[in-house]
Amino acid sequence: MLDRVLVRSRAVPPEPPRRRGATSIGPEGSSFGPLRQLLAAVPWQQVGLGGVIILLAAMVPWGTGQVLAAMDRKIMAIDVAGQLVGETRTALEREAGDWLGKSFFATDLADVKADLEQRPWVESAAVKRVWPDRLLIEIREKKPLAYWNNDKLVSRSGQLFAPANRDVAGKLPLLSGPDERVSEVIRMARSFAETLTERGIGFAGLTLEERGAWTLTLANGIEVALGRDQVEERFERFLTVYEGRLAVRADEVRRVDARYTNGVAVQWKNLDPASGAKS
Repeated sequence: MLDRVLVRSRAVPPEPPRRRGATSIGPEGSSFGPLRQLLAAVPWQQVGLGGVIILLAAMVPWGTGQVLAAMDRKIMAIDVAGQLVGETRTALEREAGDWLGKSFFATDLADVKADLEQRPWVESAAVKRVWPDRLLIEIREKKPLAYWNNDKLVSRSGQLFAPANRDVAGKLPLLSGPDERVSEVIRMARSFAETLTERGIGFAGLTLEERGAWTLTLANGIEVALGRDQVEERFERFLTVYEGRLAVRADEVRRVDARYTNGVAVQWKNLDPASGAKS
């Protein structure tokens, strides 16, 4: 006889009623909901376009380099332009000749410019490329104002330079003095020259000695000692005496000393020592 065994199982709660039209999501699917919403909000078309633009921008330098490399040639000629007095085109072209045969694009034009501006006469040099294989160099020379200390020139901008062919500057005044006081000498020389020119008297030079004394030289060769003090006043006193009494005998005058308080001392050419006579 079989024994009956009663097996009791735990009660399983009934499933909650589903809303009509609703879909149940299991535990696995619920964690991707926010991610899907985030991805859906991304403007993928704009992102793709931006990526393409960035890629193209990154390729531009590389592409440019490839194009220049394909187009590059050697420098075959150098042309020099500018109004030249102290320099010659042949000498400048020879100076720049080190760049012949070098890369048209890779050559640093600043190096060419710097090298040319080391030459004494060259104030500035402008260098540019001329396709396909030439360099054009435009030279601006220093404009000499006067000779300086018998071995240099001084430009209108106050630069001292010492070219080997300084005599090509032609007839210029002679200025002398310590190099560090060149600006002062130029300023004084311009002042004297302007006043003399207004009165029809030629200016030939000006000297500033180490101890500070000034000596003026006229175009007719007369030297005028002005000393260290009251230089402008002494210069005006000399002009008064010169125009009043000495101009008519200028070819007889060797030197005028204007360092006196009342008048000047004149040294005549027919007298060896200074006469000491005051005018």
